[in-house]
Amino acid sequence: MTDTFHGWAATSPKQALVPFDFDPGEMHPEQVQVKVESCGICHSDLSMLDNDWGNARYPLVAGHEVIGIVEKAGDQVKGLVVGDRVGLGWFAGSCLACQPCLSGRHQLCSNAEQMIVGRHGGFADRVRADWEWAIKLPTALDPASAGPLFCGGITVFAPINDFGVKPTDRVGVVGIGGLGHLALQFLNKWGCEVTAFTSSEAKADEARKLGAHHVVGTRDKAALAKLAGTFDFILVTANVTLDWSSYIAALAPDGRLHFVGAVLEPVPVAAFSLIGGRKSVSGSPLGSPATVAKMLDFCARHQIAPVTETFAMNDVNAALDHLRAGKANYRIVLKN
Repeated sequence: MTDTFHGWAATSPKQALVPFDFDPGEMHPEQVQVKVESCGICHSDLSMLDNDWGNARYPLVAGHEVIGIVEKAGDQVKGLVVGDRVGLGWFAGSCLACQPCLSGRHQLCSNAEQMIVGRHGGFADRVRADWEWAIKLPTALDPASAGPLFCGGITVFAPINDFGVKPTDRVGVVGIGGLGHLALQFLNKWGCEVTAFTSSEAKADEARKLGAHHVVGTRDKAALAKLAGTFDFILVTANVTLDWSSYIAALAPDGRLHFVGAVLEPVPVAAFSLIGGRKSVSGSPLGSPATVAKMLDFCARHQIAPVTETFAMNDVNAALDHLRAGKANYRIVLKN
């Protein structure tokens, strides 16, 4: 007996989603099947639905910030049982045999399965993934709003954890949106002195409430010039082109300018702007399953949560239009 999943699919780029029933195929022994309670909407969903990255396959059921209940578990699943509430993010599987996987860096697996690349995701009533990427949700976290932690949250938490950001560091967050509003909360509770860089003056008060100690305009060259040599870590969550040389100049010796926002244009970097201060420019995807679990524990300890708006799953097209119009505050969650 096969299962039939019910979802909302794009049949071509930049078109409204339509109801879509599909057979997910045979369930693998290392997979769990999750009944979707809710699914966040990420800007990456829009990029896939519109084929901005050129790798979309239609029909496409997007959605990769899932919260749900395990309703089936293969006989090789470890650490999970039917009835567990879990979260799922961008990754749905990894090989568990390559050097990155064996060293705990599953997110760098060259054979990783991505939730909505060549398969269907969480804008549906059910979804499947390998057990290692289905992470138990702590009871202290609200499942109604936790979905965005599994993409937006881990995207900004992982580099804080992985690159050794210290509580004594002065840090900056460029772009205060779906990613940036979580980065401010994480970095503030991490103990850092936090500066928010935003193009919207209207977000200044909100940025301070979320954890920023200072707020600077993203294109304010005079303000940036005054900050030269002061930041240990600047996290870029925006996806627009800025004067990157000014941000590199704002780094202290051994400082790092780190990209998690999908800036599509090349980032010009002069070698001498890095060499003298031993500065770095880097980027990263999400984090490993272990880092996801650490992030969830950190959120539970410090009462960190995404700021969300909720739409019914059946209103997915209205929700996508709301996001496209730049009206999301700060993340949208679809509820089944």
